[in-house]
Amino acid sequence: MPNFEEPKQDLLFTDSINASEGYEKEEICFGIRFPSEKARRAHFTEELRKKLRDPEFRKIEGFPIGDDEDILNLSDPPYYTACPNPWVQEFIAEWESQKDNIEDHHREPFATDVSEGKNDPIYNAHSYHTKVPHKAIMRFILHYTQPGDIVFDAFAGTGMTGVAAQMCGDRDVVLSLGYQVKPDGTILQEEVEEENGKKAWRPFSKLGARKAVLNDLSPAATFIAYNYNTPVNILSFKRTAKKIISDFEKKTKWMWETLHTDRKTLGKVNYIVWSDVYSCPECSGEIIYYKEAFIKNGGAVEFNPEFNCPHCNCSISKNPPKNSQAQKPARIFESAYDPITRAVTEKQKQVPVLINYSIGTRRHEKLIDSDDLLKATSIDVSDDLIKNIPFSEIIEGDKSADPFGCGVRHVHQFYTKRILASLSILADLTKGHPQLEFLVGSMLPKLTIMNRYMPQHGGRALVGPMANTLYVPPVSVENNVIDQLVFQFKKIIQALTSLSGSVITTQAAQSVDIQDSSIDYIFLDPPFGSNIMYSELSYIRESWLRVITNNKPEAIENKTQKKGIDEYRDLMTNCFEKAFKYLKPGHWMTVEFSNTKASVWNSIQNALSDAGFIVASVAALDKTRGGLHAMLGPTAVKQDLVISAYKPNGGFEERFQKEAQTEEGVWDFVRTHLKYLPVTKRQGPLMLFVPERDPRILFDQMVAYYVRKGYPVPISSQEFQIGLAQRFIERDGMYFLPDQVAEYDRKKMTSGAPQQLSMFVSDEASSIQWLRQLIREKPQTFSDINPQFMQQLGGWSKNEAQLDLRELLNQNFLCYDGKGPVPEQIHAYLSTNWKELRNLPKDDPALVTKARDRWYVPDPNKAGDLEKLREKALLKEFEEYKEVKKKLKVFRLEAVRAGFKKAWQERDYAVIVAVADKIPNNVLEEDPKLLMWYDQAVTRMGGE
Repeated sequence: MPNFEEPKQDLLFTDSINASEGYEKEEICFGIRFPSEKARRAHFTEELRKKLRDPEFRKIEGFPIGDDEDILNLSDPPYYTACPNPWVQEFIAEWESQKDNIEDHHREPFATDVSEGKNDPIYNAHSYHTKVPHKAIMRFILHYTQPGDIVFDAFAGTGMTGVAAQMCGDRDVVLSLGYQVKPDGTILQEEVEEENGKKAWRPFSKLGARKAVLNDLSPAATFIAYNYNTPVNILSFKRTAKKIISDFEKKTKWMWETLHTDRKTLGKVNYIVWSDVYSCPECSGEIIYYKEAFIKNGGAVEFNPEFNCPHCNCSISKNPPKNSQAQKPARIFESAYDPITRAVTEKQKQVPVLINYSIGTRRHEKLIDSDDLLKATSIDVSDDLIKNIPFSEIIEGDKSADPFGCGVRHVHQFYTKRILASLSILADLTKGHPQLEFLVGSMLPKLTIMNRYMPQHGGRALVGPMANTLYVPPVSVENNVIDQLVFQFKKIIQALTSLSGSVITTQAAQSVDIQDSSIDYIFLDPPFGSNIMYSELSYIRESWLRVITNNKPEAIENKTQKKGIDEYRDLMTNCFEKAFKYLKPGHWMTVEFSNTKASVWNSIQNALSDAGFIVASVAALDKTRGGLHAMLGPTAVKQDLVISAYKPNGGFEERFQKEAQTEEGVWDFVRTHLKYLPVTKRQGPLMLFVPERDPRILFDQMVAYYVRKGYPVPISSQEFQIGLAQRFIERDGMYFLPDQVAEYDRKKMTSGAPQQLSMFVSDEASSIQWLRQLIREKPQTFSDINPQFMQQLGGWSKNEAQLDLRELLNQNFLCYDGKGPVPEQIHAYLSTNWKELRNLPKDDPALVTKARDRWYVPDPNKAGDLEKLREKALLKEFEEYKEVKKKLKVFRLEAVRAGFKKAWQERDYAVIVAVADKIPNNVLEEDPKLLMWYDQAVTRMGGE
């Protein structure tokens, strides 16, 4: 019998185990009293059945592909539907009516270090293409919401946002995050005292579950999310699961038995290794890949990517390097009758080569013998159970080339005969038990021929499938289904909970039925461009569920679906526009995003802004070090990004309509925006520079807001810099409101000056930013600056015209020539670092001598004059680009930016489009400013 001993349960699960068995417990749903869960389910299932008969209901964007009965069998209405959920708005209205806390909602963006690993029972219970740990999401929800608030996740995946929302009411879990919880439910976090630099605990949130609306396009994802977010009677589940596992073992144990080498003792098979068989390109002899590519050397196994044919000795490699003399072997295909398709099919020839088995607690290995071979090839699915196996043809996609190449054209062909026979029996036993079907689904990835066997890794030879592909390896593993079932049972039992408070729907993110301004907080982990082909990778799991993703509105880049970066951006903009409508004014959305392509990152930024959101903070979630580090620019996309964006409050939006044409509209925007920015950012004990408060970033944000609203910008960059200095308070190159600067000064006293982040110099703009950072901290001479600057130039963009350092300095900074008083910035630096220069008048000869030829950052008034001269030079170059007939290969990107901005002001949209067509597409896609001007110009031209 299997060993069912589980790890010790924590309090969350113990409470559930001690709960009474609830299937016959009375339920109240939407004010209707039901005698049992079964009665409630039956009532709403009939209501959903009626909806499914409505042709208009099926036209909802993202409606999954599946028969009515399969959708109904998968659903648990009204809490979860494997199609658009018609009760979402009803739940939101009910939850809103239950709230009793009416508080000021103002929050700063979340800007605290985050470190949450993935070793959690809930996280590990069921694999998926991508997941954010629920404990990481909890920190955001606790920061932005109060108990009872409604959280929305449009790309919910496996439902970790719902789990996080519920866990905000679990004291032990909140304590595990490093917070303190008072008896009245107040949650405190550790902060540094402003007065004395000591650590202190400050209240910031309240203990209590939040409600969650979860959506995903994938039925596989929402089914997993449902099982994570639905209350389960764990005692009842354990009893049922143990009985089914016991029955399953009795029916299939014989499939997983083998004789020991003594030919007497019976052993339990742990796994069987299968190898592809190829044909030598020289002699056509058969080559069993495993036998030739893996060579035993003492106790270890070595992998030889190049080897000699055992028949003719010619050099063979499955993937020969360019300079290699090795030849690529040919696949051998076998024809056989397939009882599932009822047709003769051709598939890559594979043979079993090795068995790993146990006798008692001791493991053994042996080569396949004749009895094992007979069993492996003779087992088949019985006729009465074939109905349990999905008959689903694999749809051609960006990832289908791998399985197609080895003859796998249907989902069931990803499994060996023995695995299919086992699964057909198991499917019969688990029918009608959602949590057991969840259990079976969790082990499916470990049962396909995509599981790699790499003995060169020793004890870690079973490395599983290659992530986010449909790659079929030349050597694969057939795992014991009984063992996998017991193993996953022990994991799942720790992940199921007795908590509730989520409603789950299956449809396109932009089609969820949510009333405007009814969501308190949104957390999104959207698709990452072309990183992961979700619908293709979910197809195997969904074939077993018999409900398939409708990929038409899937927001990805995919060649087969004819979706490029533009289509991806349009789809994401559509999603964000709906999120903007759903969110309450003045509330926040967090976007967690992973992609290494600047074009995808810029698409997300532009989609957010086009939808109406204003980005207040962009940080990088460094999973290797577990820290949140502020970042800016298109080059910094090597880590997971955390974007904090807000929906402007209604008052500002109304005022802006009246003020947009005036300069007051600019300062109203800046004033409102500064309220939403973090006063400080920290990395451990260090205080960081807040780039969003940099005057150039503030100007860019203001311009972007005006452009997307369709208004001309009523103020120049020079006027903005001067006006900013007149109206707001500057500290360390950042601007603050009066009440914010007092807080900043107090924190600076205890933490020291903010640390500037390291930068990559790749173009003119980043060069200027790097020089400004360098010279502001330490005014220097050209000879001091030049060697440092030269070290930064390794990654200069190939399309960017490289400027001489003197030209960059002359156009953007000032040099003290020794005439007149020493400028304040140089004076402050010298008097701080040289004792003999302290308390000297600014025209003292010693001070003048030390200060001469040093470059410094000009004050706003003088900076405005420099800016005018620079802009004139840039526009002169842009005029040359307008006249060029051919494509531009190397050019000054700052000139194109300046030209696009001027053309926009003059409503000359055709010039923007014409010049954009001359520059490389990747440059346009990877530059957020150019992309914004171009997108808006195309939109305006379409409307005129």
